[in-house]
Amino acid sequence: MAYAAIRVRGHSGVRHDVEDTMRMLRLTRANHCVILPETEEIKGMLMKAKDYITWGEVSEETLARMIKFRGRLMGDKPIDDDVVKDNTPFGSIMALSKGIVKGETKYADIKDVKPLFRLSPPKKGYEGVKRGFGAGGALGYRGEEINDLISRMI
Repeated sequence: MAYAAIRVRGHSGVRHDVEDTMRMLRLTRANHCVILPETEEIKGMLMKAKDYITWGEVSEETLARMIKFRGRLMGDKPIDDDVVKDNTPFGSIMALSKGIVKGETKYADIKDVKPLFRLSPPKKGYEGVKRGFGAGGALGYRGEEINDLISRMI
């Protein structure tokens, strides 16, 4: 399984240790998204930064759309099936997204890829940037609901 993590809040008032954790996760700006493998270390880092980010299990279809429309190579070049064929053992973007979700490969392992996605703010906005997802806000773990948020941000 793979997680999609999105930074919701900005830099103001963030403790240094939390900011370091988000820098290690490559979440340096608001509305940046990264794809992370499901490991105990990653879960701990996500829990430490839970007051500034949201995350959940990304689906294959959502990941494929995100790679196609928001994935970039160095030089701000888009990613298409030809790039995936040349630089990975996978034949298409959909096959690559299935491999990433299953844990067979990492998105950052593609040659010359920018390891994050710069997304737009969500249509109709966040639910609230100071409350957890369970309390009607946008922060913390949201499970499969992350796919709806990403669809609004692509």
